[in-house]
Amino acid sequence: MKKIAIGGDHAGFEYKGKLVKMLESLGYEVKDFGPFSSASVDYPDYVHPLCSAIENGEFDQGIVICGSGNGVAITANKHQGIRAALCWNEDLAALARQHNNANVLALPARFITYELVEKLTEIFLSTDFEGGRHQNRVNKIACT
Repeated sequence: MKKIAIGGDHAGFEYKGKLVKMLESLGYEVKDFGPFSSASVDYPDYVHPLCSAIENGEFDQGIVICGSGNGVAITANKHQGIRAALCWNEDLAALARQHNNANVLALPARFITYELVEKLTEIFLSTDFEGGRHQNRVNKIACT
C-alpha cells in the first residue's frame, strides 16, 4: 500500500484529521506533518518538510490542504521533485494524475465539502499516469 504524507494549515486542519483516519482505514500508511491544532500557522512550515520527504522517497504521494489550496500548492511546487495539483472537482483530480503525473494533491478546504475531499483523494490515489506523450511534457517541467 502507498505511503502518504499529509499536511497543510489551520484552515485545512479539520479536513486533514478526518482524511488521515479515512486513509488509515483503507490501509494506507500515513504521516501527518501538521499542524496539530486549528491555531493560526504558516503552511510553508509544514509543506516544505512534507515535500522534502516525498522527494527523498520516504513517501509515495502527498496531500496538502489549506483554505484556498493555492498557498500549499505554490509552496509545494517550489520543490523540483514535486508536481502539486490544485483540484476542486473529480475531472481535475483524474487528469492531474493521468496527464501530469502529479504526486501531491492540493485541496481548498474553504471551497469544497469534506465528502468531495474524500472523493478527490480516492480518485487521485487510484488513478495511474498515462505516460506516452504526457511523459515528454512532464520531463520538461523541471528547471535546470
